[in-house]
Amino acid sequence: MDILILLNRDQMGVGDALLGKRVLKTYLQKSIALEGEVAIAFYNSGVKLTAEDSHVLGELKMLHDRGVELLPCQTCVDHYGCPPVIGEVVTMDEIVQAMNQAAKVITL
Repeated sequence: MDILILLNRDQMGVGDALLGKRVLKTYLQKSIALEGEVAIAFYNSGVKLTAEDSHVLGELKMLHDRGVELLPCQTCVDHYGCPPVIGEVVTMDEIVQAMNQAAKVITL
């Protein structure tokens, strides 16, 4: 894997939540241009992004259709009670393994 993006919250950055959600949506729209094998791992409140009521579900579907692996954390999904409608639920061991195998890890 070339790039692993880690999303640990349901917005991008710290500060105004509405702005953070808008910025994340734009980032995901632009991520379609990333070259190489890309995966996105979701943990903590980031797993909410893969749920049915996610404000970025359309962007995630677009990325998934392009071949981007979407990896929500099982423990976090269970904690928040938000079953994903997209992606393959994985363990933290699998996220750590993906981090180890990636040439570049980006945390947003």
